[in-house]
Amino acid sequence: MASNVSAKDESFRAFALTGDPLRVIFSTCGPLALFQALQSVFKILDALMASHIGSDAVSAVSCLSQITLMITALGSGLAVGGSIKISEAYGSGDYEAVRRRVATVYAMAVIVSIVVAVVLIPFAEPFLRLLRTPEDLISAGAGYFRIEILTLVINFFNTVYIAIARSRGHAKRILGLNMVIILVKLGLSALFVYVLNCGVTMIAVATLVSQVLTLIYAVATMYRDEGAFRFSVKNIRFQNDTVLPILNLSYPVSAEKMLFAAGKVIVNSMSGMYGALTVGALGISNNIGGLTTAWHVGFTDGAAPLISQNRGAGKYARTLQLYFWLLAIDMLIGAVGIVTVTNILPWLAKIFAQSKNHFDDTFCQMIIDIHRWEMLGYITLGINSATLALLLGYGYTKLTMLLNVARVFVFRVPVLWIFQQFTSIGAEAVGMTMMISNVCTGLTAIVIAIPVVWKIRRLAKEERENPQIESNN
Repeated sequence: MASNVSAKDESFRAFALTGDPLRVIFSTCGPLALFQALQSVFKILDALMASHIGSDAVSAVSCLSQITLMITALGSGLAVGGSIKISEAYGSGDYEAVRRRVATVYAMAVIVSIVVAVVLIPFAEPFLRLLRTPEDLISAGAGYFRIEILTLVINFFNTVYIAIARSRGHAKRILGLNMVIILVKLGLSALFVYVLNCGVTMIAVATLVSQVLTLIYAVATMYRDEGAFRFSVKNIRFQNDTVLPILNLSYPVSAEKMLFAAGKVIVNSMSGMYGALTVGALGISNNIGGLTTAWHVGFTDGAAPLISQNRGAGKYARTLQLYFWLLAIDMLIGAVGIVTVTNILPWLAKIFAQSKNHFDDTFCQMIIDIHRWEMLGYITLGINSATLALLLGYGYTKLTMLLNVARVFVFRVPVLWIFQQFTSIGAEAVGMTMMISNVCTGLTAIVIAIPVVWKIRRLAKEERENPQIESNN
């Protein structure tokens, strides 16, 4: 088995390539979607704990979280690019390539982690000022941000580990691991905030502890694994034929996620025009939206490797079956989300507006005014998520970059600027901007998907005419 794959991995490969498409999607993506939904709930609980400290803490966490997402993009891009190439090799049965790519991606994650730690941890406050973070938020959250950077350094490696586990169909393992981690994180946060009355920095410490536990589990697992997915230093290859294909897929994803987060930082800065609490209200609105869109993310995370594996095996028609089922599922999730959030939005807003000192009625109404517009984009965001899975599965990461950069820098920042310059609409304009951005992104995803689907249909036709055709890895 050292040169091939374990019986379990071979069984999942056969299931991914031949099983009923809908069953494959739900069994593989369902646990990942549930995990993302739980992560979204965790973010909301985290924000609630910050709101218990005070509205300024909520605004600091909301603002700084977008900055940390910019940095996280480096690890996320590597994880996506690496998992795509690993899934292709896995689907085609090239286990020698699987072994090389697994070891090399882990090694690259370690290098990225070291570089980020050396560059950012000593210069946290100057970096925040460079990004024009409001000075009062820096003073409230500088310690929080330093701990978050250290957490991100560890998370780079954890993200790669989870991406590789996804490509093997280990969705239930990921769900179980993260359930434990979430419980640890929430337990520590509650202890620090409600029992010890600590500040916002200790919320970041709780996150750090949870990521360290994940790292310990990942390192222990990867060394005792079996078959082609087992990590071995001797399998690391920094030659061009191994590294460059991974980097060519990774850098557009990293750039896309970094620019997307940077765009959110810009939007936060622009939102400050309506008052400091608007930044916090927008962050809370995004967290509420995550109760729905997190399911989209989970299905995308699981479906992209499935599509890549089938593409690697030359099963082009099957990739389209997976895509269209995913499209229907994501749109249904968006519709259910709109109905559900419409009914619970006032209740959620009241919870967030209640701190240990008082109830902030203005903050409560601001959250409602922003999110009642933002949630109208749930269905089109579902279309976007399904299309991203198809594009990622085929390695079209430059198109995913184009789509998500347009989402912020074409449909969001300019629209908010127009509202601010040419209308007298208040903080509600931020929510209207989010709605316009999310709807236009979904429509653009349809436009991008049409020629891609047409091209895949051509490949599927060739597949039927020549059953021996294989994709070029």
